[in-house]
Amino acid sequence: MKLGVITVLFGDRPFDEALAYLKTLGIEELEVGAGGYPGKAHCDPAVLLADDKKLKEFTDTVEKYGMKINAFGCHGNPVHPNAEIAKKYRDDWHNAVLLAEKLGIKKLIGFSGCPGDCPESKNPNWVTCPWPEDFFNVLKWQWEEVLIPYWKEEVKFCKEHGLEKIALEMHPGFCVYNVESLLKLRDAVGDMIGANFDPSHLIWQGVDPVAAIRKLGSAIYHVHAKDTKIDKLNTAVNGVLDTKHYGDEIHRSWIFRSVGYGNDLQYWRDMISNLRLVGYDDILSIEHEDSLMTSREGLEKAVEFLKLSMIREPSPKEMFWA
Repeated sequence: MKLGVITVLFGDRPFDEALAYLKTLGIEELEVGAGGYPGKAHCDPAVLLADDKKLKEFTDTVEKYGMKINAFGCHGNPVHPNAEIAKKYRDDWHNAVLLAEKLGIKKLIGFSGCPGDCPESKNPNWVTCPWPEDFFNVLKWQWEEVLIPYWKEEVKFCKEHGLEKIALEMHPGFCVYNVESLLKLRDAVGDMIGANFDPSHLIWQGVDPVAAIRKLGSAIYHVHAKDTKIDKLNTAVNGVLDTKHYGDEIHRSWIFRSVGYGNDLQYWRDMISNLRLVGYDDILSIEHEDSLMTSREGLEKAVEFLKLSMIREPSPKEMFWA
């Protein structure tokens, strides 16, 4: 496994300065924001595709610090009911695919997206229950008429341009938000679709990350290292569904934390061990969204914690004790 980070964390710094700092922490691989919600602070695919000089400066900076781009992050809502918004996300995604093709990067990370409830909708509608029956009908329409047809075409486009893996983050607010919905889309459109396994979004839903890892198996294409802390007092009163602002930490049912501040070392060691059991040997990409720590402190604590948890060497070929 490789220690990585989402570079969006330092979008306010020049790329060279950010990588120089990350190098001192022992970061080996990068997940670079390339459009959509992560933005394009360090990597605007449309600009880099049009300017060979800027592209060379970008790749030279990565090579200067002995790092590797593991994947581009281009999270958005490409099936947004507002056609103008959807087009923006789709254009970002397509440009990221084309840049990945040019640089030999084989993996992109994103969201499945969430449509509205009918062709005339103005806003996305995330359905979380089957009744009243209206919701069940909305869900059926979203999947059969919008989501599956869209991703069938995207898989075709990505294959034509050399991409091998689309790692969709299971994220509430979008149609793919848990293991079942990820596998449903994968079954419908093919195994180019896999999971960006981010336990932080699963923990607050009541998912056991180890059970999820076992179920997903080889469908795990990428891993985000981010934690969640459940507030037992607030959850005891209001449950886990929470629409309060992320900044209202003391009243929320859960908040995002740096790894180790939501769950302990053994919890994360169990996750990492089970990732190895199912054959995952790729990046652990630190995503810092801990509102109680600065970016620097949160990242440095996450790096220190993961170095105690990661399994770096290959599995032994022989068991001398067996």
